[in-house]
Amino acid sequence: MKQGVLMGLACCLAGPVLAAAPAIPAPATGGARAAAPVSAIVPALAPSPAPGGDGRVRVQLMARQAVTLSGEVAARIAALPVAEGGSFKRGQILVEFDCGTYRAQLNKAQATLEAASRLAEVNAQLAKLNSAGSLEVAQAQGRAKEAAAEVSYMQSVVGKCSIVAPFAGRVARRAAAVHQYVNPGMPVLDIVDAGPLELRMLLPSKWLGSMKPGSRFTVAVDELGASFPARLERLGAQIDPVSQSIPAVGLIEGGAATLLPGMSGWASFK
Repeated sequence: MKQGVLMGLACCLAGPVLAAAPAIPAPATGGARAAAPVSAIVPALAPSPAPGGDGRVRVQLMARQAVTLSGEVAARIAALPVAEGGSFKRGQILVEFDCGTYRAQLNKAQATLEAASRLAEVNAQLAKLNSAGSLEVAQAQGRAKEAAAEVSYMQSVVGKCSIVAPFAGRVARRAAAVHQYVNPGMPVLDIVDAGPLELRMLLPSKWLGSMKPGSRFTVAVDELGASFPARLERLGAQIDPVSQSIPAVGLIEGGAATLLPGMSGWASFK
């Protein structure tokens, strides 16, 4: 009787202990943490550019041409005719340098060329009269060519004493000030194109079947609280394998004076 009671009690105790024992995971080798499931990693690396699948993607407005102008000569800035935010036309002077020293060197080179050319002419006439040797004639002609090369070089330097606008646009930022001395390559002005703004965006690659240049969509600009019609201009040449997206560029049709580079918003596709 006692033996039967003891055996029943042992069975009752053994059952709960075995059921409550947690499963012990195998330790990761090499001190590394166990890898997470692939399904938990992929969504973090490839977020959908259209949250909620509502046909919207984030866009940013950018100027078609944005250039940083820098000087090619070491000189002091004499004038910056266009202020920050100001507009300019193509070919208009945007930066003028004080190049008095370079112009003086050009004048000197021109005087040297004039004297060398005159000497070469005289020696050529003397050679016809057998009063000058061929070596003297060749030396005089060589000095004239050297002086001409110096004049050409100094004319090129003086031609860089002003920077003209490569296109019509606006001054985005002044990186230097009037009377400041700058070296070649130092930035002076940041300028942007005044033409239609581009819309840069990332489209899901699965949309390629229904997207092509010319497709129409609407852009809601955050800063203005207004929407504008736009069209797709071109698609990128390669799909990002991680985000499964492709870059695209669009244009706002008609444009508006209130639109500025750097604004952002949402592009809505049907």
